[in-house]
Amino acid sequence: MSDCLFCKIVAGDIPSTKVHETETTFAFRDINPQSKVHVLVVPKAHHEDVVELAAADPQLLADVIATGAAVAKAEGMDVSGFRFVFNTGEHAGRTVFHAHLHVLGGEQLGLFGRPTG
Repeated sequence: MSDCLFCKIVAGDIPSTKVHETETTFAFRDINPQSKVHVLVVPKAHHEDVVELAAADPQLLADVIATGAAVAKAEGMDVSGFRFVFNTGEHAGRTVFHAHLHVLGGEQLGLFGRPTG
């Protein structure tokens, strides 16, 4: 998709810090990290969100997850722990309309979800 930020990153039109790449996926460091390690894994083919990706190409979704696991291992988080996040829809805070997996970790992460109190 010509106006998609992540499609431009995959194509090399916008620079990124590549972490891992496969035939079907591309992983790069988030420019606004939310944890010590924050890597985005995107399918090279454009899909608007994870729901559309799962319906259109379940194998590609599996590739995205497998790449996320490879990134977690390469970053040394496979033992200490890590978080996978897909943001889908307005309430989740999605800002880029290309399916992408956030791989977060490298430090103790806070509780997930709504704050208590």
